[in-house]
Amino acid sequence: MLPYPQIDPVLLHLGPIKIRWYGMMYLAGFAVGYLLLKRQIREGSLRITEEQLGGLATALILGVILGGRLGYVLFYDLSSYLAEPARILAIWQGGMSFHGGLVGTLVAGWIFCRREGLRFLTLTDRVCVVVPVGLGLGRLANFINTELVGRVTDVPWAMVFPGWGPYPRHPSQLYQAFLEGVVLFTVLWLLRNRLTRPGQLIGLFLTLYACFRMFAELFRQPDAQIGFLVLGTTMGQWLSAVMLGAGVWLLATARRRAVAIPADGRSRR
Repeated sequence: MLPYPQIDPVLLHLGPIKIRWYGMMYLAGFAVGYLLLKRQIREGSLRITEEQLGGLATALILGVILGGRLGYVLFYDLSSYLAEPARILAIWQGGMSFHGGLVGTLVAGWIFCRREGLRFLTLTDRVCVVVPVGLGLGRLANFINTELVGRVTDVPWAMVFPGWGPYPRHPSQLYQAFLEGVVLFTVLWLLRNRLTRPGQLIGLFLTLYACFRMFAELFRQPDAQIGFLVLGTTMGQWLSAVMLGAGVWLLATARRRAVAIPADGRSRR
């Protein structure tokens, strides 16, 4: 068994102000994602202006926050929030859903593309490449906050998480940080200029994330208010199954989208 590293969830105390690791991980994910999108602009694979990039970043941040919060409310704890609707706004108390955030960013991205006259699938191909950075950092924040812990186990690398009883558990947050963050980013970044048909990269992102998440859920403790579902499955696995279907469909139909064009609609030369 490995000792759990006692890391204060509060990174900095500035008088009455507390700067938490969780918030800093979100900021770091957005910042690195922005820089990687700028690099793709320099490469020529993402043909939008610096001004458009700023607008896109703002839209995606709003999509992540609003979608993530509403997704958690709807998918994971609806009855509790209906009893106390004011709690929906209390984001600082925790409760964000990746799947809700994904829907939020897709909606925000679609609206942005409609307004700017950009091609939605081509833009999502470029954006999805940088998303795993935020996912990996977010899982590290979950680990520091001792939330979304794993199931009880006797594997040699198990840890006793504060507030979760005396039994050792899988550090499932680290499993997810590695698979959804490191592995997924590496694959997408290496293939970003090789998969040129619109929808291929976002299709691969959805497919791989869904597989990684469904696997990691085998080691993760399900949410207490939901527990296990039919045949011992979890809500995360069911939501990921929908992603898997969408990803496989995008990959299977990629050949119908014969011409790879950048987000601004102009063919490459």
